[in-house]
Amino acid sequence: MDTDFKDIVDAVQMALRSVGAEVASPWFYLQFGLILAGAAIGLATNAAIRARVDTTSLAMRWPLPMRHFARVMVSSAATAVFAVLMIVSRVVMWHTTWPSRSYLLAVSAKLALAWLAICLVTSVIRNALIVRLVSIAAWLVAALSIIGQLDSAADTLDSVAIEVGGLRLSPLLLIKAGAVLLVAVWLTNIASNFAESRINRASDLTPSIQVLLVKIIRIGLLVVAIAIALSAVGINLSALAVFSGAVGVGIGFGLQKIVANFISGIILLADKSVKPGDLVTIGDNSGRISAMKTRYISVAAGDGREFLIPNEDLVTQKVTNWTYTDKNTLVKIAFATNYDADPRLVCKLAIDTAASHPRATKGKAPNCILTEFAEAGMKFSLTFWIADPDGMDNVKSDVMLALWDAFKRDGIRVPYPVREIRVRGGALPVESVVEVSS
Repeated sequence: MDTDFKDIVDAVQMALRSVGAEVASPWFYLQFGLILAGAAIGLATNAAIRARVDTTSLAMRWPLPMRHFARVMVSSAATAVFAVLMIVSRVVMWHTTWPSRSYLLAVSAKLALAWLAICLVTSVIRNALIVRLVSIAAWLVAALSIIGQLDSAADTLDSVAIEVGGLRLSPLLLIKAGAVLLVAVWLTNIASNFAESRINRASDLTPSIQVLLVKIIRIGLLVVAIAIALSAVGINLSALAVFSGAVGVGIGFGLQKIVANFISGIILLADKSVKPGDLVTIGDNSGRISAMKTRYISVAAGDGREFLIPNEDLVTQKVTNWTYTDKNTLVKIAFATNYDADPRLVCKLAIDTAASHPRATKGKAPNCILTEFAEAGMKFSLTFWIADPDGMDNVKSDVMLALWDAFKRDGIRVPYPVREIRVRGGALPVESVVEVSS
């Protein structure tokens, strides 16, 4: 242990002496000035290019790879110009003086080129957070490799480790595992998106089966990617058995709802009780199912709101599915008329009005019946079918407005409450109101 500590101290002292000798040289300040000048020219060039070039319409007629490369170069113009200037400065000083006197220029050029390559590679990733993490991590690795300190940094990270159930965990191992997992998950996402696009184009599969297949493929590819990634960094999967008990306890105490919603989602997709596009009513929430996720379904209410309902609620609660086996929907309208109207004429007008609506099903004739002789008038019930429950309230409103117009034409009145007050024994006494002021 003392020997390792002494070696580290010696390495630090040697590095400090090397830096001190470099800083004391006048060539250091020349290179530093050239680096600052190159950075300033790069920033100015970048501002000028952004003011004159529209990246959206840039190279629209070029092939996709060339167009993508051109847009990345334009967005990273400052780094590209800086890299070119550093390379030119390095070549000039290489031929005019000793190569060691342009070492900082060479390092700056390599770092700039590495950042350009990283920007080009990460430009295909859509998640901004992942792009930032990958870019910073890759650039740090490139920087350590350029200055020749990658192996020593890796040895330092690997020297600190702990043993957990026969598994040796070190910072280096965790970094490697995280990087490989990130790449594996990214590739898995690409593969699953491709499979989803192919499945969604299959017209012989129902929407629920499509969603179920997509979920199974995503979960399967994710499990395989994690297993391959852990094996690639040297982690024995059997050593992870020590964590299975903790995971089981976590599921039993804190994750039971998540697991219940996940299993309920699989059940819903398998039994086809609900599927994307169905019009459902769950409690006080009604709308059309827009998406089925692992934990919940999304129900679009049609007014801009979306209800996120846990899958478990759909399994354990009453759900009204308006389009489960048949999209044909019966519309019911209750109305009343006064006793001066002919009930047979009222029923005929109501049937004709409902049948004339463009969304009324032609194969099923509307029906109107007299339901009650009430105190205020006669009550009727009009029923007719429409082919789709979507917009049922609008259809009902249209028929009621048309029925109102028909009643006006035929002199049929809608009853309204009438109250008659009879006073016996003369006029009512009027009491005077005295206002008392304090």
